[in-house]
Amino acid sequence: MAEKSMPSDPSSVNFINNQPPPPPYQGPPPAMQPGPSGTTYVTATPVVVAPINVVRIMGSAPSSYICKSCNMNIITRTEVKPATKTHLFALLLCVLGLWPCVCVPYCVDSCQSIDHYCPNCSAYIGTAR
Repeated sequence: MAEKSMPSDPSSVNFINNQPPPPPYQGPPPAMQPGPSGTTYVTATPVVVAPINVVRIMGSAPSSYICKSCNMNIITRTEVKPATKTHLFALLLCVLGLWPCVCVPYCVDSCQSIDHYCPNCSAYIGTAR
């Protein structure tokens, strides 16, 4: 079997569909060529910036919101429940000798936390404290 050797002259190589060879490498791209004052210019690459999620402060009343779970424009459903602050106020009233007033922090909304939920999918949205 005869061995094929590489031709010594690259111009004698036959290309597919008789296309000429690609041009030789001539150096850096035009954007990297030195400028008239010897400064090298570099092209800028685009920067992708991710959107920032803005946290919305929820109040004690139901508020309009776009639910992240079901993508619906909703009015939030609120649930009031005692928080650590509620229990601390009740303990303070008991320590001060005002034990008949211990139930007051459990009746006042400003002493409790208010959770906001989506009425469509029941997803938790946030807490107002």
